[in-house]
Amino acid sequence: MPAYLIFVAVMLIMAFASLKYSKILFFIEAGVALISFAVVLVLMLNFKKYLRQMVKGSVLSVADIDEDYIESLKLPTAVIGEYGEILMYNRHFNQLFFKTHDAIGESIFTYLKNDTIDSLCKSVGGVDTDFDGKKLTVYSSKVDKGYTITVVDNTYFKNIEKEYFDTRKSVALVVFDNMSDFMSDSEEEATGAMITVENLLSRWAQKHNSLYRKLSDSRYLIIFDEKVLEKQIEKKFRILDKVRQIEVGSVNATISVGIGRGCKTLSDSHHNAKKALDMALGRGGDQVALLNNGEYEFFGGVSKGVEKTSKVRVRVISESIKNAINACDKVLIMGHKFSDLDCIGAATGIYSTVTKTFSKHAHIVCDTEKSMAKSLIESLSQRNRDMFISVDKAQSIANDKTLLFIVDTHSPDFVESPKVHKACSKVVVIDLHRKMVNYIDDADVFFHEPTASSASEMVTELISYLGDDGLSKIEAEALLSGIMLDTKNFIINTGVRTFEAAAYLRKKAADTVTVRSMFSSSIDTYKEKHKIVSKSQVVNHCAISTVDGVMKNARLLSAQAADEMLMIEDVFASFVVSQIDQKTVNISARSYGKINVQIIMEKLGGGGHQNMAAAQLSDTTVEKAKNRLIDVIKSL
Repeated sequence: MPAYLIFVAVMLIMAFASLKYSKILFFIEAGVALISFAVVLVLMLNFKKYLRQMVKGSVLSVADIDEDYIESLKLPTAVIGEYGEILMYNRHFNQLFFKTHDAIGESIFTYLKNDTIDSLCKSVGGVDTDFDGKKLTVYSSKVDKGYTITVVDNTYFKNIEKEYFDTRKSVALVVFDNMSDFMSDSEEEATGAMITVENLLSRWAQKHNSLYRKLSDSRYLIIFDEKVLEKQIEKKFRILDKVRQIEVGSVNATISVGIGRGCKTLSDSHHNAKKALDMALGRGGDQVALLNNGEYEFFGGVSKGVEKTSKVRVRVISESIKNAINACDKVLIMGHKFSDLDCIGAATGIYSTVTKTFSKHAHIVCDTEKSMAKSLIESLSQRNRDMFISVDKAQSIANDKTLLFIVDTHSPDFVESPKVHKACSKVVVIDLHRKMVNYIDDADVFFHEPTASSASEMVTELISYLGDDGLSKIEAEALLSGIMLDTKNFIINTGVRTFEAAAYLRKKAADTVTVRSMFSSSIDTYKEKHKIVSKSQVVNHCAISTVDGVMKNARLLSAQAADEMLMIEDVFASFVVSQIDQKTVNISARSYGKINVQIIMEKLGGGGHQNMAAAQLSDTTVEKAKNRLIDVIKSL
């Protein structure tokens, strides 16, 4: 064949070269070339057919496959070689894929979307594929030197299945979660805002042919089809943004939505929608929480929580805490791992009240070596050496009559010691961080206030109801330091109640100069902090930097550097990635509110608050953790 093809090519070149001298010679040579090409083409086609028949015959003889049997089958069936070449097929297979086209010798993967023929054989239930608008399921079995494949046209049943899943119902419960803030101004404005929200929700449901019902002045029910829900997820529930545009004075309306998805019955969906709504409200509102097979998915949550000026709930909670303290034998107080000033400050406030007002024996459980509030712990320990105890000692003294206070966290994974938590039968949780999926759900008292500035602020308010006769100067300063830490010296997350708490502590002789000294650092730490800031890069309004090597005070340094990076122009959030030990990488996240860093950290396995969060990643490097962080930021 190569010799024939070379001959034809040479004849064509000679023909065009002869055109300058003689047209007759050109036509003669061109004719010879074309006749030669036709002869070669016929020979090649005949030889290809001969090879096809030979290969087909040899494979069929080895595989012992009866051609008449294949033709008699009612389903589209074909025999293919080891590399996917088509060797034989019946008329049903031909009608489905080729019509009148002869496909012997072609690759089956031209028609079936699979990488290898082995992937067909390994699938027990067949492989689903599409061809020419049809939905097919392909089954395959191995024979000697080849394979047989059978195709079932499932288009009708697959369309019914898709229609079933597209029309499954999901219950959504909607709450106008800050309607009370409009009512505080005027009833007329509140009514106007409520009507506007209702009309918006009604049009939203009507647009998607969904059932809408008003349950009360601020609660609504909508039942969605699955296909509508998928579109809303794809659009990240833009209804949240539309509601947020409703503004009266300086207040923007927000809604919280809980959705129960993937349930067998509407009753189950409604039950899950309630759980999802509680989670959305516990995370600060202005978001959608979707519960599907025990897994939560969140959308929105960009608005700051609106501070509640009423302290009725605090008074009610304080009564429950009084009863719990009076009924216990001893009290243990515990915060989160790597405790900070807010954690220790809140624990100190509880310790003071329990020991002085209720005259109960109490200890603060803390790993002082890993704490980021060492200066405060040292000052408190100098006055009371029994105030702080180790985790091991706490385990030895805990029993069924021990009351455990958990402050500044509500996750069982983040507490200083999960073993101490399990050893105590009575638990009181005091925390401000937006609710996580994995939270302490068996607490006797769960005081959760996501609109508070800090755990120290919450404890300060409780103390005013529990009894504050014994609150000393240094204990008041400990509480004030916690408030100042989480508010960045009263810059973010501050409300009326924040300043009321600070004023209350000032009355208890808290000295702001002494408190400010708790935030001081050495000259070396100061230099390292600004070295981290100078290395930062900005991605989508987020400043990101890293700490070189493993440093003893990496957590504290990272937190301080992240605070400094917020001062960079056009930066809405900051992140510092550091190696805290050989196996763990820590990410400290800070924000002024435009970007919710809690959502970003949750995607990396961490959590926190809208403006302050963190995550710990195991078995990775700083560079890999940084790249994962950037991927999450870009995906939002």
